Amino acid sequence: MATPVYMHTLGCPKNRVDSEVMLGTLTQAGYRLVQDPARADVIVVNTCGFIESAKEESVQAILELSRMKEEGRCKKLVVAGCLTQRYPDEMAREMPEVDHFVGTGAYADIASIVSDAQAKRIIVPDPDFVHSASTPRINSLARHTAYLKIAEGCDNACAFCIIPTLRGPQRSRPVADVVAEAEALAAQGVVELSVVAQDLTAYGQDLPGKVRLHHLLPELCKVEGIRWIRLHYAYPRDFPDALVDVIAREPKIAKYVDMPLQHSSDRLLRSMKRGRDVKFLRSLLAKLRDRVPGIALRTALIVGLPGETEEDFEDLLGFVREQRFERLGVFTYSQEEGTAAAEMAGQLPERVKKARQRKIMAIQQRISRAEQKALVGQRLEVLVEGKAEGTDHLLVGRHARQAPEIDGVTYVNAFAVPGEKVAYPGEFVTVEITGAGDYDLVGTVVAREARRAGRRLPATPAARPGKRSSLRVIP
Repeated sequence: MATPVYMHTLGCPKNRVDSEVMLGTLTQAGYRLVQDPARADVIVVNTCGFIESAKEESVQAILELSRMKEEGRCKKLVVAGCLTQRYPDEMAREMPEVDHFVGTGAYADIASIVSDAQAKRIIVPDPDFVHSASTPRINSLARHTAYLKIAEGCDNACAFCIIPTLRGPQRSRPVADVVAEAEALAAQGVVELSVVAQDLTAYGQDLPGKVRLHHLLPELCKVEGIRWIRLHYAYPRDFPDALVDVIAREPKIAKYVDMPLQHSSDRLLRSMKRGRDVKFLRSLLAKLRDRVPGIALRTALIVGLPGETEEDFEDLLGFVREQRFERLGVFTYSQEEGTAAAEMAGQLPERVKKARQRKIMAIQQRISRAEQKALVGQRLEVLVEGKAEGTDHLLVGRHARQAPEIDGVTYVNAFAVPGEKVAYPGEFVTVEITGAGDYDLVGTVVAREARRAGRRLPATPAARPGKRSSLRVIP
């Protein structure tokens, strides 16, 4: 009988892809995934080490799951990911209950590490791994949606960020390899791809032939079966007109761009080493809105960078009010050793950072509410995910400008008439929006595609920013 393994993932979608690669490698080697850690012989925790709160969450997860060595049947506890890459020796000293610590460059070796009784306890090579289309991988999202990681690592030197140290330099996958993986996912029933990388717009700069993201995207659009392609983590430093044109021109590319801007103060942008000033950022945002009508822009901001004054913060508040981002998240600055910002003068108290975060999010909540209410009465194409959590009377789905896991959702009635479901997971329906909250929408199905027989309706909770859960494969 195959050895049961439980996978717990923390952090970003890029980390989720890494877990899917480890799961694919383990499955190919004869292991099988279980959803209950108490039933697992092997437990793998894929950690995040980006900021202090993520590190704390990872450590807490490790300690909780380590109890399965006494309360469950766990024989091996493996800790992988960014936290391991960052602190292998320290973690090995502090966590004797962990059998193996696996860095970000050793994911392809996870099966041999787990099965070998003589394997080293600390396996942290240089972070040079990047998966390919031939690498085993099991999609852990619903079968109709998947992340597509097109590059690994980062060449930027943002003052606040430790990622280049943990993930290594930029390593882009060739176009043909990315397309091959997209085709394989489509053959599995995937209709939606969320394209991710540490720095999406830097894609191809390290490849021969001056390949860029705007060359890759049209090739992905040719993949039969794929309906939506969404772009995440598009660094604004290099966003050529050709990329804007592709987003505007290709109907399969969702009119949605996730672009972390971090701040609006030129002084702080220089301190952060972001490479562009706010005049450039405003021009880029205006260009996207002008040439891609209806685009939804998501951004991430950082408050509390060392030396951020009240004047800098007021500038940022004005920028948020002015730009009216459809989606926005705010991080409080985390002083991370090994980064340039950690040594800067003017470190701010946590209470100041938290207060600034709350103030921006209060403004954004009002903006989001207004943007949502403006959709009432419109008809939107919605991808059905499954049953809404806690009720048999509502389905939950997303329209093209709602990304999985991080944005709001769209609720629709589950039955057109008693006993007749209006849609099934993975089906696209036309929904007339009848109500709106701060982040979620409510609507009624007014048109649907042909029914797909034999599809189950898994319970699908509404996603929320910052949510973390164990890696689960949804049938």
